[in-house]
Amino acid sequence: MIARIVWGLIISTAISWFAYRRKSLSKSGVAGAMLTGTLIFGGGGWTWGALLITFFVLSSQLSRYREATKSQLAEKFAKGTRRDFTQALANGGAATLLALANALRPHPAFFFACVGALATVNADTWATELGVLSQKPPRLITTGKPVEVGTSGGVSAAGTLATLAGGASIGLAAVLFGGLDSVFGGAGVPSAALPLVLAATGGGLAGSLCDSLLGATVQAIYYSPARHKETEKVIDPDGTPNHHQRGWRWLNNDGVNFISSVVGAAVAALVYSCL
Repeated sequence: MIARIVWGLIISTAISWFAYRRKSLSKSGVAGAMLTGTLIFGGGGWTWGALLITFFVLSSQLSRYREATKSQLAEKFAKGTRRDFTQALANGGAATLLALANALRPHPAFFFACVGALATVNADTWATELGVLSQKPPRLITTGKPVEVGTSGGVSAAGTLATLAGGASIGLAAVLFGGLDSVFGGAGVPSAALPLVLAATGGGLAGSLCDSLLGATVQAIYYSPARHKETEKVIDPDGTPNHHQRGWRWLNNDGVNFISSVVGAAVAALVYSCL
């Protein structure tokens, strides 16, 4: 395990530094990515770490897709495209805990749960980055009422399709890396194609829907008097404090992402137990 931790530190440091140079991570985000990457590599092995890298590469590239078009929606979101420390922990925290649990007591269910957790954060990223480009306005998941693009809790057909694709992509990556692990005599993580793809797709969808539900009900949402709009930002870019409008003040988008990834992990583990 010590050797895996060392390699995990080396690999995560290199990728984090490259991501920082590409402006995908902030300085604190580098620390968060190094922490989660090292622990996931150390606790689970290279297949687990490869899935984390897959999520990070895919989500970072999508964040840059039609960036100019999406930039006008940035005012609604709490943070920009550069992930910081808490975002790194929110996205990779559940997978990190599962990797550590697997290190203490190895079990295939932990790997399936990790696939579900990463499928959730990947699916949610795909839904956000591609769903906001839909020509049709999203609808609030709780009421079906049309809302502005970028509104927390808003869902659309395009976003849902992106969710399914984002979750499935992690499942396919798990099949690929698990198969390679078996060929080269690795730790023997599960590589059965259908169960992994079902776990990732189902977990990703469930986790992403949980994200939308929390966003529509209990996530902290503020109102900007200057811009006359709802926002996730506590403070406007010009430094003006926004008014708390609804939701629990302590539950921001990072907290929602972490809770949703736990839900996705649980659903994926349930799929494992049923197959």
